[in-house]
Amino acid sequence: MHLVPTQAEVMELLRQTGGLRKGHFEYPNGWHTNEYLQVALTMRHYQSAKILSVALSRLVRAHADLRALIPELSIVAPATGGLPVAYGVCEALRSRQVYWAERDRDSGTMRFRQFLDILPDEKVLLVDDILRTGAKMTELRKLVEDRGGEVVGIAVLIHQPEPGAATFGTLPFYSLAHLDATYYKDAASCDLCEQGIPVEKTWV
Repeated sequence: MHLVPTQAEVMELLRQTGGLRKGHFEYPNGWHTNEYLQVALTMRHYQSAKILSVALSRLVRAHADLRALIPELSIVAPATGGLPVAYGVCEALRSRQVYWAERDRDSGTMRFRQFLDILPDEKVLLVDDILRTGAKMTELRKLVEDRGGEVVGIAVLIHQPEPGAATFGTLPFYSLAHLDATYYKDAASCDLCEQGIPVEKTWV
């Protein structure tokens, strides 16, 4: 395997560890798809997690401007899927610290833990395991910036954009692999449903 795995190598690792499955799946938002990606199933294996996290850190380090910021860089992720990635990337880069945002039980919005204070102009790299709609990263970026931090880049293991997924302009964006699944808006428009292939509902 290459120091930065190729797309094919990443896909094979996901398949071997159960993180990428072929079939007929329905997401909570009603979309149907022919592939289901659950990177947590791959990240449960230490060696796989290390390979992917270190590879992602190498993409970040290759950017000259970001490389200069590493000693003061904070790694921020949405809980819980992004946490293994955040700690793996932080360790590989030897950057400053890791913290994460959680959903508030009452409001449903993202929040940081009590007593966590972002420094003025703190440099932040946002990381996650998968980017599908981009909604979490958009909300997390706003959360950081509203508290005076500066988001300098976004890094995800897998980019699997759904139709209408958010984009981030000129902000540096990194992923180890881009996965184009076939999406259907609902059961009525789904070729897989028409073929009578049993559907499996997913949690995320």
